[in-house]
Amino acid sequence: MGICKKIIFIMIMAAGMFLFSMSSVMAKETEEKENAGDEPVAVEAPAAILMEASTGEILYEKNSDEQRSPASITKIMTLLLIFEELEKGTLTLEEEAVTSAHAKSMGGSQVFLEEGEKQTVETLIKCIVVASGNDASVVMAEHIAGSETEFVKRMNQRAKELGLEHTVFEDCCGLTDSDGHYTTAHDVAVISRELVTRHPQVLTYSSIWMENITHVTNQGSKEFGLTNTNKLIRGYDGCVGLKTGSTSKAKFCVSAVASRDDITLISVIMGAPDTKTRFRDASALLNYGFGNCSLYVDENKEKLSPVPISGAIENEAGCGFAGEFRYLDTKGANLSEVKKEISMDQDVKAPVKKGDKAGSAVYSIDGKEIGSVDIIFTENVEKAKYLDYLKKAFRLYLQGGSEKAGGTGQETASSFYNGMDSPFRHHEAISP
Repeated sequence: MGICKKIIFIMIMAAGMFLFSMSSVMAKETEEKENAGDEPVAVEAPAAILMEASTGEILYEKNSDEQRSPASITKIMTLLLIFEELEKGTLTLEEEAVTSAHAKSMGGSQVFLEEGEKQTVETLIKCIVVASGNDASVVMAEHIAGSETEFVKRMNQRAKELGLEHTVFEDCCGLTDSDGHYTTAHDVAVISRELVTRHPQVLTYSSIWMENITHVTNQGSKEFGLTNTNKLIRGYDGCVGLKTGSTSKAKFCVSAVASRDDITLISVIMGAPDTKTRFRDASALLNYGFGNCSLYVDENKEKLSPVPISGAIENEAGCGFAGEFRYLDTKGANLSEVKKEISMDQDVKAPVKKGDKAGSAVYSIDGKEIGSVDIIFTENVEKAKYLDYLKKAFRLYLQGGSEKAGGTGQETASSFYNGMDSPFRHHEAISP
């Protein structure tokens, strides 16, 4: 074979190999795109979840039950316990907490509290949720429970009460990078939901972008600037919180809360490779949620008619809705066509306790049930005794109820007596 022919042969072989390589790459890209098409939104982080806050409905999941190191999003549970103490009245925003040597020794993100320094609870909340202060978290843990160790016990107990099976805390701030300190994207969303729905005032603090606090120590007074670690506060429309976190083990995490048009979404990202990815992924999930969700809300404020009660001192009892009704639609249904049907229990007998179910309000679209709300009694109703019947009969007699019934007072009282639930009603009259 001549030199020219060899060169041409080599060029043809090289071109063939190149085309084969390109076709393989294109086939792989096509396969990846097809697989990605199965997901409603692309998320690079290894674990994520999107939840609607008011209903708790999950709109997206990716390895949401995978146990991972949470870093500073641990502080969401710390904040929950703080706000629960405020709700109980065992803590006030105005009272002061003192920084211990242990709290001052915290590394990582901090607001540089000095040993013996006093700050109000409200200021410390800002230090925790805005600047992610590890030292501030420990100050509050010690102030509430006496020690961080005891506070962490409360954190783990609260996690059990919330039904979280894959969460264990070893500190109150997330600085611990051990294998024994872990949670999941799902559990973080549940804790976040409990915090923002039960204590929405936290969002007033988590939405602060920048604010100064004042350190007052033996060296004098000086200001310190807090800057929110959650860049979505400034970069995403509607974002009002909640908490970021990052360590070498946890990578980059965030629980982002955003509200638009009465819909509040919680986007949790865990293990992102860098800070830009966590915020991009969180934003993508929020965009998906707001783009595909509609919320139907019935506040159930209308007044309901009393329910007849047999065998009671009073003939009826008041009732009302157990709460509002919320339905999250992701399929484009016309929520103006939601129908509500009231169904009340029949033949209710005394006694009745406040809170007992009296019926239900059932909601449907196109004949398909989408949920319900209980109707409950709003008062206690005791069962009537024999003496109660006699008193009532006598009162009817005196009121001349017979005139309305077209008979005599004696006839009305007798009729009432004959219908009562009494051990004497079946006895024959004894002649004198």
